[in-house]
Amino acid sequence: MKRKQIVAIMLVRNEDLFIKKVLENILLFCDRIHVADHRSTDKTPQIIKGLAAEHPRIEYRCVEHTSESHHMIAHYAGTDTWMIGVDGDEVYDPEGLRHLREDLFNGRYDKYFKISGNVLHVRQLHIPNQTAQGYLTPPCRSMTKLYNFNAIHAWLPPCPERLHGGRVDFKPGFSHESVGYIMNEFTWESSPFRCLHLCFTHRSSIDITRNKNKIRIRKGVGERLLWRYNLRSWIKSFFGYEDIPLFKRNYYMRGSLVEKEIKAFRL
Repeated sequence: MKRKQIVAIMLVRNEDLFIKKVLENILLFCDRIHVADHRSTDKTPQIIKGLAAEHPRIEYRCVEHTSESHHMIAHYAGTDTWMIGVDGDEVYDPEGLRHLREDLFNGRYDKYFKISGNVLHVRQLHIPNQTAQGYLTPPCRSMTKLYNFNAIHAWLPPCPERLHGGRVDFKPGFSHESVGYIMNEFTWESSPFRCLHLCFTHRSSIDITRNKNKIRIRKGVGERLLWRYNLRSWIKSFFGYEDIPLFKRNYYMRGSLVEKEIKAFRL
């Protein structure tokens, strides 16, 4: 019988400001890290390849279409694998992940298909002071992606990107509603599964060069596929307004703006 494992799948594009820290913070949590690079033009490829040379558990691959990122991990379905999807703007607490790994291997969350963790959707990052301002989950939506692949027979395409869309063929007793809400069980400070979601900050040196006085807030793959989001963004940008994608405004800016100490994230 194969032992339980934790595998990461990353889909990145122009993430050179934080990608090194994103990867370093999940290294001891994951047994394998698959990185799908979708046409990066900044220093992202060099940074990832450098880390992969030091850490064989990292596998780097260039992809022409974001859907290829799901093909890279589809074969894990039905195996005793916890699959975590990580983006280039998601920095996890490595010490918290150490405790979460123990819980996953002990079977604490085996009855769930998905785990939802605590998140601070960061509006402003102050690295010298080791603080960040943002919106907490809850009341915001959690975007953490940690799935029990032993709960499914297959995750079938078409999937626009990894762990999104398609059709999930569940084993008996599991469904999309089989969710463990760690974010409701723990506070931000005590959570073993907490993430700094840097969705309102620059992610690439290219962004800084092009937008010195304005943060370029990116749209997700799903948002880019919907014309109404792109039209709205173009109009707002044309008239000089801050362009916050509608999805992020609705789901990642709920509640009060809070400030948290972030030393544990080692930024």
